[in-house]
Amino acid sequence: MKFTPNFQITPAIANCLLEIERHKEVINILPITGKVIASLRETARLMTTHYSTQIEGNSLTPEEVEKIAKGQQGGFPGRERDEKEVRNYFLALEFVEEQLRQDVPLSEKLIKTIHSLVYGGTKKQSQYREGQNVIKDGTTGSIVYMPPEAHDVSPMMKALTNWINKQIKDKELPAPIIAALAHYQFATIHPYYDGNGRAARLLTTFILHKTGYGMKGIYSLEEYYAKNLQGYYDALTIGGSHNYYFGRAEADITPFLEYFTEGMAIAFQRVREKAVNYKEAEIEITPAYQTEKLRELRPQQRQLLSLFHKSREVNLQEIAEHLGINTRSANGLIKKWLEQEFIQIENPSKKARTYVLGKDWERVVLGGRVP
Repeated sequence: MKFTPNFQITPAIANCLLEIERHKEVINILPITGKVIASLRETARLMTTHYSTQIEGNSLTPEEVEKIAKGQQGGFPGRERDEKEVRNYFLALEFVEEQLRQDVPLSEKLIKTIHSLVYGGTKKQSQYREGQNVIKDGTTGSIVYMPPEAHDVSPMMKALTNWINKQIKDKELPAPIIAALAHYQFATIHPYYDGNGRAARLLTTFILHKTGYGMKGIYSLEEYYAKNLQGYYDALTIGGSHNYYFGRAEADITPFLEYFTEGMAIAFQRVREKAVNYKEAEIEITPAYQTEKLRELRPQQRQLLSLFHKSREVNLQEIAEHLGINTRSANGLIKKWLEQEFIQIENPSKKARTYVLGKDWERVVLGGRVP
């Protein structure tokens, strides 16, 4: 059973690929210290874990995810399942990183172990599903997607693994395209009853690092997915029928490639900006200067800095939840902070408006961990 994807490299995809390369080259030659890289990498790991599990409905905040990463256990009554999901994702992410350091090739065994860790927290290889799986709309209960039948899963996974390895070897396709197609096809096969999304995103991470797009481990694509979630699902919903056998196998995958490469370009741009700011902060932001600047802030502004330290871009709801106030009060503070240039608008869309720190304050935050 051969995997033969149907897609085109549109002008939009070509432009995104150029952007990705441009940002990648800058980051790879940027003379930043190992300490800074370690800090950026740790932030990326926390963001990756938070947003990848959030997509699946996990309710833990970035702060709570960080506490789990530092070893806290049993501090989330009623949310033990969410805590377990986060711990398992960290285990799977660490396993992927270890396999990359050892230059282990991609195999079905590797994929099964990644899924086993992310879903059950063990390295015992997960077996593919033995029955049919149906994805339904959580609100209406209607069928969204019916993946291939169980007897087709194993040959399709073998074909996908072989295709990925061949593409990595031949280097005929750009690496982001290989990763995007692998992500799409894994989601299409849906080889497990649960945990497919998390496993697909970790597989994507493995492929990108394997093909030279690791970017020192300091970026996260998952934030883009989580904050553009409907776009993620829409891009994966391809073909005229919810049944795999009625058109999805031959469907044009180009829309998903456009979504994926756009997200990758945005993620690379953001981490490039953060890395550049970190480098500038190493030179210009001294602890004394940072402390002096922090004295200018009101308590709620100081509190908000810890949110921006974990996520460069936030929305109204996230600000309100972090400060423990309602959205109306948060909106009033935002208007005032925009005038003071403490924050600035990143995405001007009314429905999806987001904010980032003002440039001067971002550099203060990047100069060291906020006390």
